[in-house]
Amino acid sequence: MPVEFLGIAATHDGSEVTPRSGASFDKDYTLELARAHEEYGWDRVLFAYGSGSPDPSPAAAYVAAHTERLQLLVAHRPNVSYPTFAAKTFATLDRISDGRLAVHFITGGNDHEQRREGDTLTKDERYARTREYIRIVKKVWTSREPFDHEGAHYRFQDFVSDTFPVQQPHPRVSFGGSSPAAYAAGGAEADIYCLWGEPLAQTAEQVASVKAAAAAAGRTDVPRIQVAFRPIIAPTEELAWEKAHHTLARIRARKAGGALSRRHPLTSPQNAGSQRLLAVAAQGERHDRALWTPTAAETGGAGNSTALVGTPETVAQALLDYYDLGVTILSARGYDLLDDAIDFGRHVIPIVREEVAKRDARRGTERAAERTAS
Repeated sequence: MPVEFLGIAATHDGSEVTPRSGASFDKDYTLELARAHEEYGWDRVLFAYGSGSPDPSPAAAYVAAHTERLQLLVAHRPNVSYPTFAAKTFATLDRISDGRLAVHFITGGNDHEQRREGDTLTKDERYARTREYIRIVKKVWTSREPFDHEGAHYRFQDFVSDTFPVQQPHPRVSFGGSSPAAYAAGGAEADIYCLWGEPLAQTAEQVASVKAAAAAAGRTDVPRIQVAFRPIIAPTEELAWEKAHHTLARIRARKAGGALSRRHPLTSPQNAGSQRLLAVAAQGERHDRALWTPTAAETGGAGNSTALVGTPETVAQALLDYYDLGVTILSARGYDLLDDAIDFGRHVIPIVREEVAKRDARRGTERAAERTAS
């Protein structure tokens, strides 16, 4: 199966290792970073969501208007708008981008961050709401007749949209989480299920959980699996590890200055995904071929925070190990956002694509031989 690469559509040049140099929405930098992803072989970029961050939807519209091929993944929290409104917004974005949109629905794993925008539901209640929300959005995208809805979280009558997406039946729905409630909701509703970078054995367990949840929901298909990493690459192994430890020192310096504590708790995170990353870090710094955990430990398992360290060839082979588990969407984001996006696109993506093509051709030959033998 073809592999896809997801990068980050940051709206400024700041990261865990460096403060931003300008406003939180820097038009020039946003477009420069997006165009670098498009030029260097990435498939899609994520427009992330934070309570005080620039709104990802207009940012995505801006990038869509100034790029040609780059696909867009817009993060969205159900607590910030009504599902009928959100469905129209996303359908409009899909029109603006000529069918390049996917939507990542975020349930929210931190009560304090959710309350910043008025969301006081418990975690399990949020997952139930997200599941209902996604179902409504899908129906708005596909229904040409007015309909009513009476649910636990949303009620409305006689709604029909006059704005439909280019993609049929609808844009892809992306979802993430590492708890039983997340598996149940995403297994039932998602086209793409997103995981953070854990060792191969734990990732295989999570993939199995997602597949089981999809089957339990009565699906005959399963979501595509996406896994996210922070690649740290250099021409030699020695230089890559030197760069990794320098990156860690920069993270610690930022952390000491209090710059990393606003959006994510650095200790005792509530969400299962971050807890899992910290548990992996506690088991050791290095796992499998190239997985390195100190970056996750220093940031409290904040989101995409485990690294893959090595030469481009080493990191590519590590990514292929995940592909062999059934992971077909690889998410990567460096610490120096623009330069790392270019380097990864130039040196890692071509290796992975070439090896995936070889694997797919070999499997096709094997299947043909089996059909001939039977």
